[in-house]
Amino acid sequence: MTEGGQVRRGLVLAICCMSVLVVGLYVTALNVALPSIQKDFGASVSGLQWTIDAYLLVIASLLLLSGSTADRVGRKRVFQAGLAVFTAGSLLCSLAPGLGWLVAFRMVQAVGGSMLNPVAVSIITTAFTDPRGRARAIGVWGAVVGISMAAGPLVGGLLVESVGWRSIFWVNLPVGLAALLLT
Repeated sequence: MTEGGQVRRGLVLAICCMSVLVVGLYVTALNVALPSIQKDFGASVSGLQWTIDAYLLVIASLLLLSGSTADRVGRKRVFQAGLAVFTAGSLLCSLAPGLGWLVAFRMVQAVGGSMLNPVAVSIITTAFTDPRGRARAIGVWGAVVGISMAAGPLVGGLLVESVGWRSIFWVNLPVGLAALLLT
């Protein structure tokens, strides 16, 4: 294995981990922000449920399509599109003037998010051909998933208390843009 190949695979793993980090952090951080969103928009509980449910419905509906599209048109292309759409959706969510807009922009985010996780795993399995290296890489990716989900409420709470609920979407912007540039 060449040094250049190791660096390339390390970069691939880092980019895939960055994508899952922003998605995991943001998904769990949003739960902490719901009371602030409710207060800011005067939203009902059912309205708040839609901020969660709309994302879940869209991402669940598109996961298989995103994976098969990546197989047909190219993993890198679909992954880049996912990063771009998810990051743009995050920006739009941070600017949402009302709850309806927030729900709609969360659906945009979900379209991008559906292109990230299945395609990232596919990219990792393609980049790491050695079974031991692949197992390690998927283990690292899985660990980042767990860490991001666990850290989300903490990071979300700190951001909501110090800056406001919109800031949970700002976290995605630099990480998403950096991952997009690195791909």
